Amino acid sequence: MVVPLPEGYLPYFKAWEEKIGAFIEFAGLRSEAGEAPRIGPGNAGIGLPFAVKDNIAVKGFSISCGSKLLEQMKSPYTATAVQKLEALGGMVIGKTNMDEFGMGSSTDNSAIKRTNNPWDQSRVSGGSSGGSAAAVSAGLVPYALGSDTGGSIRQPAAFCGVVGLKPTYGAVSRFGLVAYASSLESIGILADSTERCRAVFAAIRGGDPLDQTSQDAPAGAPALFGEARSKTAPRTIGVLSPEAIARAISSEITGAAGEAGEEAALQAAAQAAVLENEVARGFELAKTRLRALGHTLVDVDLPSLKYGVPAYYTIATAEASANLARFDSVRYGRRPDWAENPDDMIDKARDAGFGAEVKLRILLGTFVLRSGFQDRYYLRAQRIRGGIRRNFESYLGSPDYSDSKTVCAILLPVFPTRAFDRGPGNLTPFAQKAADLYTCCANLAGLPALAFPVSVEGGLPVGVQLIGRAFAEGTLLDIVESYEASHPFPHPEGYKKFWSQS
Repeated sequence: MVVPLPEGYLPYFKAWEEKIGAFIEFAGLRSEAGEAPRIGPGNAGIGLPFAVKDNIAVKGFSISCGSKLLEQMKSPYTATAVQKLEALGGMVIGKTNMDEFGMGSSTDNSAIKRTNNPWDQSRVSGGSSGGSAAAVSAGLVPYALGSDTGGSIRQPAAFCGVVGLKPTYGAVSRFGLVAYASSLESIGILADSTERCRAVFAAIRGGDPLDQTSQDAPAGAPALFGEARSKTAPRTIGVLSPEAIARAISSEITGAAGEAGEEAALQAAAQAAVLENEVARGFELAKTRLRALGHTLVDVDLPSLKYGVPAYYTIATAEASANLARFDSVRYGRRPDWAENPDDMIDKARDAGFGAEVKLRILLGTFVLRSGFQDRYYLRAQRIRGGIRRNFESYLGSPDYSDSKTVCAILLPVFPTRAFDRGPGNLTPFAQKAADLYTCCANLAGLPALAFPVSVEGGLPVGVQLIGRAFAEGTLLDIVESYEASHPFPHPEGYKKFWSQS
């Protein structure tokens, strides 16, 4: 049995898409003889049209990764996560825009098109999963798949006012995800409600023989679906104060010895981590509301977080330099019209196909992996990564559930600002990277994190996030679903709800 798309959907889609540019490819606009695409009924509100970030494989669809190098590429197979959703009646309705190869915080690094924020089209939708977040925020799809390497689901979720889940590393198969930084990234979910996010995660999680890093949750992990009262049960939540983070960075600057240029860069990084007033108000509101729901909030200290951003970018760029070596126009990518020899062909293809941000990260990654530099940069970053993981585990407990926990989750901001605009004087590329402090540490530790909207400040949504123990997505979803029941999530002007929950 199949049912048509909701009446009035295609005109609604076209009107929004002209404003926000969320999709690189949309199947509905390719329907023959004017017939609307059709969808099958599904389970728990997931048997509906959904969108997929354009670095996740869907057979017959584009897989451009937001890059000119792969602009004409069509995927010959489908990612495991997408297959699982299709088996439950879901239908991929299109591929969404993204920062090239997942490198960026705005989706402005896409070489294909520009994506705007549905709340204010002069502002960015966030990145790198900005197309997926914008599509869900505008009501074009009830949920979308994205990928999160250092905050690429949670930051656009906060900017666009939707739910964004980065699962535990290995909880969802990465088969079919074009690799950027293999040890950091996860396929995750952007959804219009916590309930829908839970249903989609339940469908796509689990071990996969095609991905040896994937695994099922351990026996002691919290159930994803439990009794209704467990969603509202009072819990102890740790709170990481943004002021404490800013002080930690400032103290690092004070004690740093180096050239003036280095000190200026550290000062800029510290400033980028300070919350703007609207975000600080939203964060305080979230704490107040969580207390009112019966949760106990306690302060936690994670001192190694101040090293998170440099460790993250060292590891991520190193892995990117290796992963992107395959794009040489021999096996993948558009070839130049003429070249003198194979080396010249590769040079010309990469020069024309890769954007400035991708080239920068490849160069940085190649540098930190050079002989003589690995100990100084890459291996040190890996040791810092271990320290960050141990810091989190000291509060949340170990991933094998062999010990007790102090808190069930840790609350912290997602990004220091709301969705920023593109005018002069706004966040520089360096400041955008420094602001990843609040998101990248969950990736370094391999822990689940769930972003959700808490308020609208100055006409733009403000989001916060909860980081949990490995494979404790159920706990995070319980807390946020209870929160959403008391404080429904906002929507941009012109939003229309087409998608039921069941």
